[in-house]
This record gives sequence, structure tokens and C-alpha cells, in this order.
Amino acid sequence: MSAVSGPQIRDLLHDAAARLSAAGVPGARLDARILLAHAMNVTRDELIAAGRPPTADEASQFASLLARRLAREPIAYITGRKEFWSLDFAVGPGVLVPRPDTETLVEAAIALFADRHAALRIADLGTGSGAILVALLKELPGARGIGFERSGQALTFARANLESHGLAARGEIAAEDWNTASGPFDLVVSNPPYIPTADIDGLEPEIRLYEPRAALDGGPDGLDAYRNLSSLLPDLLCPGGTALLELGEGQTQRVKSLFQGLQVRQIVPDLAGISRVLVLKKPN
Repeated sequence: MSAVSGPQIRDLLHDAAARLSAAGVPGARLDARILLAHAMNVTRDELIAAGRPPTADEASQFASLLARRLAREPIAYITGRKEFWSLDFAVGPGVLVPRPDTETLVEAAIALFADRHAALRIADLGTGSGAILVALLKELPGARGIGFERSGQALTFARANLESHGLAARGEIAAEDWNTASGPFDLVVSNPPYIPTADIDGLEPEIRLYEPRAALDGGPDGLDAYRNLSSLLPDLLCPGGTALLELGEGQTQRVKSLFQGLQVRQIVPDLAGISRVLVLKKPN
């Protein structure tokens, strides 16, 4: 297949970035580079080094990908991939895109265990893409884990990600609501929906138009999922077990007050200094 004539790669990137920027897309230059690399089936680092313009087919595909991004579709859905904890995950419509903020939860969980090879039992409530569970099983090789997910679309991604990372022997994804979970678990983790219903329409188009509302909507005050978890966690945790819950900005004190039967051990900030993870412990 011959290469298209006319603009070289740098010109294509410049023009695409200008269109994305004019449409209000954040990170326009990076997104243009990601999309063109995806269309040409090369890495971002290889893109310029390739030394050739895209073929006609690649140029056509790039135009299609660019149109989707101009419509504010998340770039992770367009490429079908998202990096989390330096691991590659399959994502797409119907599953929440893993956020860098959630790596704070993974880091805090790993720090709890001096013996990384301990035979732990882990539950991930509302596992979504499986990113948290996969990251923990990678870092804690003696652990076994189960992710609970009621969304059929997310379930497919979570199972595929567990398999692709070679963790099917130590992990499983249950097609169940987390209310059906039965312990005991040494470690329970969750990134529950915590955005107040009325706030969702004010979010970025990538989130409010594309990502699954059930993974975002925390009810009128954003705390519905935490209320549910407050009744579940005491029975799910083994004596001395720990739960880590991701928090929305400004929710710390209200969420803490819901967990009367568990000890609040720590509030962990993310890299922006926002209180992001609530660490709870069940007494021995």
C-alpha cells in the first residue's frame, strides 16, 4: 500500500492538534500523537522515527479516529487501551476508565503488608476493568482475589484483563453485585460511585456522555455506596482485616462517620494533596 502524498507526519499532527484544541479537547497535541500512532500501528516513540507518512488506509483510519475524539469520546475507548500502575488494560464502552488517582489506593494497600508473599484473600467490590485487582495481585504474589461486578460489559473487560496478565489461576471475576459477597477477606478494596447525581451533568463530556453512569452516580449526596458498604464490610473482613475505599473530594468526614464498627486507620492523599483513600481496619 503506497503512502499518501502531501502532508508529512509532523504536519498531520500539527493540523490535528489545532482542530482538537479548537474543539476544547484537553491535551490536544498528545491525543493527536496517540491517535496517529494507533492508526499506523506504531508506538508514539516510533511515530516520528518511522520516517514515512501514513498510507491511504492509515490516513483514512486516522481521520475516523480524530472525528471520534472531536466528539469527545474518551481516547481510551478509541484506542481500546489504558495504562494503570504501569500495566496495560483493555477498556471500552461500558467500563470506567482507570484513573491515575486510583493508583493511590493500590499504593496504600501494598504498603500495609511487610510480607509481599503473604497468603492474602482480597475482594475488589465493583471491579470495573479489574485494574485495582490485577495491580494488587501483581504486587502481592501470594494473594488470591475476587472481583465483584454486576455490569455485563465491564465483566467482559475485567475477565479479559485478568487473563491477559496471567492471573486467572489466582483471581476470578464474579458476575455478582457486591451485596452477594461472602468473606472473610484480609483485604477489601473499592472505588465506588461517589459523584452526587446533580453534579454529573457538569462533568467533562468524556465522562458524562460516555462513561457508565452506574459507575459514577453516588446518589443525591454521593454517599449511597458508602452507606451500603458500611453495613457490608464488618462481615466481609476477617478480624484484623483492612478495607480501602476511594473518596471523592471533600467527602472524608462524612464518609468516616458512616463506619462506626471499624477503626479509621489512615486518610491517604493523592499526588494533588486531596484526601483520596480511607483506610479502615476491623478490630482483632
